[in-house]
Amino acid sequence: MKFGEYFRELRLSANLSLREFCRRAEVDPSNWSKIERDRLPVNVERQKLEAVAGLVGLKKGSTDWLKFFDMAYISRQQIPSDVYEDEEVVSALPIFFRIVRGGKPSRKELAKLFNLLKIR
Repeated sequence: MKFGEYFRELRLSANLSLREFCRRAEVDPSNWSKIERDRLPVNVERQKLEAVAGLVGLKKGSTDWLKFFDMAYISRQQIPSDVYEDEEVVSALPIFFRIVRGGKPSRKELAKLFNLLKIR
């Protein structure tokens, strides 16, 4: 599931029409419709995204809140800033990328990745 589809489900669960949501969020309905159809990435600032998350009932710091922001960053093809600031995590990303592309990491690289996942 991509961000647009995920957000549309959240909006509908909050009983908000697209027009009513856009009016409350002060966003352009045409552009937001494209976001919900995954035609545009979520290209709004963090503060606006927090307001949008609140409008659909997400609680700050909840699992759904984090998923919302992770999916928003993914829609922009970006790494979330909190992940990017963690040097240990960033150093393990090339290993992860190689694995998901079908590459074979060394035992040392796998141990690094597993240890990183274990401490999180």
